[in-house]
Amino acid sequence: MSENHNPKTSIVLFGATGDLAKRKLYPSIYNLYITGKLSEQFVVIGIARRPWDDQTLRDNVRKAIEEAHLPTDNIEQFCNHFFYLPFDVTDTKSYQRLNQRLQELETEFHIPGNRIYYMAMAPEFFGTIAIQLKNEGVTQSDGWNRLVIEKPFGHDLPSAQKLNNEIREAFTEDQIYRIDHYLGKEMVQNIEVIRFANAIFEPLWNNRHISNIQITSSEVLGVEDRGGYYETSGALRDMVQNHLLQMVLLLSMDPPIRLATDEVRSEKIKVLRAVRSISSEEADDYFIRGQYDAGTIQDHQVPGYRSEKNVNPESKTETFVSGKLMIDNHRWAGVPFYVRTGKRMAQKSTKIVVQFKDLPLNVYTQKNEKQDSSIHPNLLVIHIQPDEGITLILNGKKIGLLGETIPVKLDYSHTSVDGVNTPEAYERLIYDCMLGDATNFAHWDEVNLSWALIDPISEAWSDSNKDIAKYEAGTMGPIESERLLEKDGFKWWPLEKL
Repeated sequence: MSENHNPKTSIVLFGATGDLAKRKLYPSIYNLYITGKLSEQFVVIGIARRPWDDQTLRDNVRKAIEEAHLPTDNIEQFCNHFFYLPFDVTDTKSYQRLNQRLQELETEFHIPGNRIYYMAMAPEFFGTIAIQLKNEGVTQSDGWNRLVIEKPFGHDLPSAQKLNNEIREAFTEDQIYRIDHYLGKEMVQNIEVIRFANAIFEPLWNNRHISNIQITSSEVLGVEDRGGYYETSGALRDMVQNHLLQMVLLLSMDPPIRLATDEVRSEKIKVLRAVRSISSEEADDYFIRGQYDAGTIQDHQVPGYRSEKNVNPESKTETFVSGKLMIDNHRWAGVPFYVRTGKRMAQKSTKIVVQFKDLPLNVYTQKNEKQDSSIHPNLLVIHIQPDEGITLILNGKKIGLLGETIPVKLDYSHTSVDGVNTPEAYERLIYDCMLGDATNFAHWDEVNLSWALIDPISEAWSDSNKDIAKYEAGTMGPIESERLLEKDGFKWWPLEKL
């Protein structure tokens, strides 16, 4: 492999003892290694507060790879690239020690000063770390320097702007990689291929032929042991501001001139600017919030959200959101984009349903009026998880003498590993960062505009005296979510039948 595709890199991993590193990052880096995308010229320096040493980190990396059920033939060789540094993010001496260790290891492993700083830790320290890395000369290496940041990028627009200003003191925008693991998913990346590589779809991808688009990301699990975090976040900030909005942008952007980072981002930002803003007074007309009550999931009784650990018994935090977004541009004027996401729902699924408009005069609708049979709308279903693939639902003739129609499914399926943010997504994004490809990372303008869109809805909900809508665990959300679509003459398509 050439240098371009076989990067020589030092990865400085802040939060090396945390859950994200163990579940996602170590298996992903290992996969890059065993598939030959990572040369022997790499090191990972794990950083955290715990008084570990190199061997403790390597034992934990080995355990993480074994628990991910990956082949272990190269595991010892791989672990020898891992080193540990106990660290105090507020102490300048820690950064000086890091810089010295990096220089020693880069000499030993023949790495030309290429450095990734991966923030897999509490966001309140991101700004501090970025500024200290610059002030103590860590970023002044001979190669490139890149900063990878996990969500949440702020919790509203002012906090996101403050964080961005701090980070920009040390890193330029083209050095900052804001990670959204949904953008690493196979079928999310496939949206562009479906749209731009198929002559049967691109001419139809507009308000003349599409009546509405529905995006659902549902979970069966509750908040588990994340009640404390969830109380400060909620589904709107946790899912809509980033993951679902990014899928809306990929579905609605105009074709870029070419599939280069700046061109794709430019088209996404253009369409985000065209999304109709929603004032606090209008929030209830466009968005519904819900919270799960006790119910039954897979024959097990589960508690309601307010009974979960570390949750306020009178909490108004939403565990479910559904909403309608309108894009006021020539391509999409009048087409609603519906989004919904929630915990403790009937099934775990992320699906996109594109509903095409009915024919203006359909002879089969006329023919079947007396037979209680109607023409099914044409649907394109993009399955993101747990099953990855595409379904096209057309109308065909029902077998028999009456000439009735019946929906026919054309299926294409990937075999896939189940998981909300499967290691494959992280694997792809880490590799993209090593190659300097920022296409599947969020630009600051996207973050800025998305918070500006979401904040008035958050403010309306926090100021509201109305009680939050409830839904029974194991269902697809509150009845108000169904009414949101009924007002426009549509309905949520039942996911289990698509």
